[in-house]
Amino acid sequence: MWRSRLIASHRFRSAHNNAIRGFNSKVHSIQTFRSCGYSNDLNSVALFSKSNSIRFFSSNSLDSANEANEEGEFSIDEMWKDGVNEASSVLEMDVSESETPVESVVNDEVHEVDVNELDRVVSLLKSKDDEFDVDGVKRSIESSLDDMNLDLSEEFVMGVLESENVSGENLIVFFKWAAEGKNQEAFSVATRSLDALVSAVCKEYKMKVAYSLWDLVKEIGEKENGVVTTEMLNSLISLFSRLGEGMAGYEVFNKFDVLLCVTNADSYYFTVEALCRRSIFDQVGLVIEKMISEGKLPEAGKTGNIICYLCKGGLVKEAHSVYLWAKGKESYPPQRSVNSLISSLCDRKKNDADSVHLALKMLDDYSGEEKRKYAIKQFSCVINGLCRINDIDGAKSLLSKMIKAGPPPGNAVFNTIINALSKSGDMAEAINIMRLMEGRGLKPDVFAYSVIMSGYTKGGEMDQAAKMLAEAKKKHCKLTPVTYHTMISGYCKLEQYEKAVKLLHEMEEFGVQPNADEYSKLIQSVCLKAADWGMAEKLLDEMMKKGLHLNGITKSLVRAVKELEKEASETKNVSVEA
Repeated sequence: MWRSRLIASHRFRSAHNNAIRGFNSKVHSIQTFRSCGYSNDLNSVALFSKSNSIRFFSSNSLDSANEANEEGEFSIDEMWKDGVNEASSVLEMDVSESETPVESVVNDEVHEVDVNELDRVVSLLKSKDDEFDVDGVKRSIESSLDDMNLDLSEEFVMGVLESENVSGENLIVFFKWAAEGKNQEAFSVATRSLDALVSAVCKEYKMKVAYSLWDLVKEIGEKENGVVTTEMLNSLISLFSRLGEGMAGYEVFNKFDVLLCVTNADSYYFTVEALCRRSIFDQVGLVIEKMISEGKLPEAGKTGNIICYLCKGGLVKEAHSVYLWAKGKESYPPQRSVNSLISSLCDRKKNDADSVHLALKMLDDYSGEEKRKYAIKQFSCVINGLCRINDIDGAKSLLSKMIKAGPPPGNAVFNTIINALSKSGDMAEAINIMRLMEGRGLKPDVFAYSVIMSGYTKGGEMDQAAKMLAEAKKKHCKLTPVTYHTMISGYCKLEQYEKAVKLLHEMEEFGVQPNADEYSKLIQSVCLKAADWGMAEKLLDEMMKKGLHLNGITKSLVRAVKELEKEASETKNVSVEA
């Protein structure tokens, strides 16, 4: 408002001067006009008198003007009307339309910021350390500022803090200097200026500067109540998080109560992020527990990030608690975080039954055909988990749901359940699942046949295992050495070595080349159990022809058996001669 008044006063003066010039051209005698004392009275008028209204003319001036008007040269009433109209238009001007120097109003007092002084300070802060030397003596920024005799104010400080390309370290030095005791009469720290400092410094990623800023904010907050805000502390936690200083961010979080600030959702988010980035998971659980108890839920995207952070740190139960809390608030996290949580709950390393069942319940949230359509990985993950904890009935039940409502199970899902049933010895049910698989148009692969054969061989049912091998050959499954090794091992356990050797030779007919391990295991079985050196020798000859070599253990075993065979033969000859 004071700017408008100032401009109005200038325009009043201009209007009145024009009026005087009009008088000079119209009045017969300029001496008569001057004798009225108009000019002297006009210059003595107080434009902003506290007790009187604005006066354009003195009483003498009006008398002189009226005398001039009696001669018919001009009308003072018209002149008065023109002046008042112009004054009204000037007073209605918006302050933003005026061109004035940079100024501030503090406590109803007008304070003009000296732009030249502001430029000098900014130039000083932008200078390098070696440019502070005067006469060969290095001077600090503070001493240079003292010599400038600045007209300090809050607006001046704000102008410095909002300047571009000034390092955060120098801004902190300037702010501390401005807040010193000798400057407190002109400038006192307020939320506005401190917030500008925090915003400027947090744009830099310098660890030393970040710690200096935190020390300053903490010092000010402990002395002045209500100056530090939640947003400032959140910015500091975020800065420490990006710098990888998790414990520093946690320290800021623990100072909210001391600095009389109230945590919000971002406070918890930035703190969890800072701790998880440095794998400080011992403290994360406490922060999550407090966040849930206070009910301060971040927006869905940040909630999803928290879930991913916790899963990465192995805090799957805490992550699931956050998920349930967000779900109760109808703030559903992104699907990627939900998928990550399900995979973590079914972690193979932990193999926790409770966690797997939590993941199983989460699958109920995949409502709608479109949503379930792309969730095959999550359903498969849960089935794997159920089979690992021996909840085969649960896995079969989930398989039935997949068949009815989707996502449609593939070979991997069926194979997982077939493998679990075979290991448990429930071969009849394993066969049923394989037939169900075929009924859905899926072709059982070599894995399905191999695990079923393995289940039969463990039970000593080699005839059933042989039938499955024959079926696999008939359906042109691409057999592997593992498949034959399963059968060969089964025959060796039953000491049916001829059948084992027959299978070994059969491998080549189906394009499966036996390796040295296959021969070694068979030779070991023959040598140890059958003590049939003749069969072992034949197998050794085959290996030599194929360029295969026995490993050290098998070689030692063969030598020992050969020596025993030789000693037994010599003993037998001696007995015959006797």
